[in-house]
Amino acid sequence: MKTSRLRELLGTRTIAIPGAFNALIAMQIERAGYEALYVSGAALSACRGIPDIGLLTLTDVTAEAGRIAQAVSIPTIVDADTGYGGPQAAAEAATAFEEAGLAGMQIEDQEEAKKCGHLPGKRLVPVADMAAKIEAAVHARRDPNFLIVARTDARGVEGFDAAVRRALTYAEAGADALFPEALESAHEFGTFASEIRKGGVTLPLIANMTEFGKTPLLSVTEFESLGYRGVLFPVTALRTALRAIEALLAELKLFGTQRDWLHHMMTRQELYNLLGYINSQGPQEGERYEPGHERVSRD
Repeated sequence: MKTSRLRELLGTRTIAIPGAFNALIAMQIERAGYEALYVSGAALSACRGIPDIGLLTLTDVTAEAGRIAQAVSIPTIVDADTGYGGPQAAAEAATAFEEAGLAGMQIEDQEEAKKCGHLPGKRLVPVADMAAKIEAAVHARRDPNFLIVARTDARGVEGFDAAVRRALTYAEAGADALFPEALESAHEFGTFASEIRKGGVTLPLIANMTEFGKTPLLSVTEFESLGYRGVLFPVTALRTALRAIEALLAELKLFGTQRDWLHHMMTRQELYNLLGYINSQGPQEGERYEPGHERVSRD
């Protein structure tokens, strides 16, 4: 199962976990050889044309994250923001995501009017409230391997030591992995990992290697040496795609042709291959095609 596979991966070595913002990108991530992927709330919000401030509902995220998870054979972790409310809402989220085929969910300790973890002005819920959400999510899952990742945004609000204390409390509440958001140096990441171990906790640690934020650009190998098992790249693919599209549209408007961009494009056949659409000539009369299958016999 994907849930047990995710636990196995995080329990044995450090892996890069790219972010997918739709099913097609998820398929590219799997084809590139990655072993897990992440569905970022920031990326899903951006694709809806809205900022990452908690505007997406559980229904919105479950539908899209479910499509992404079902498009690939590798496990998917979904960003559940603040858990969509109190403990009961967090429990409902765990149930919904598990039923949709996700392998795990991440919840954070910001108030519901949340912000990107690398922006100022964040506000946190009391520690006990976050612990109650974790306990509720853990209790609600049917598969004990469904991963509950607890993220703390305390570094930029209450300070580094508070982030450590909160993470230890979340581990006691039943979290399966800990995610310190927006740490500001390799030294902080290493110290956090050391303090968590001193607290008697051996859960996998997750790092967020987002761009243009508080965290310096560290490699997966560097995070491994600092004690982290999962390294998220939540919006990397989306940012790269947006910049490429911006450049293409500017040149298309200027020159009126896309000829000079063909070498940047995935070809028709390459796209068909990714989709499992075998016959590039299109279906013959009376035939139908299904993604992931060779040819379906005539009706």
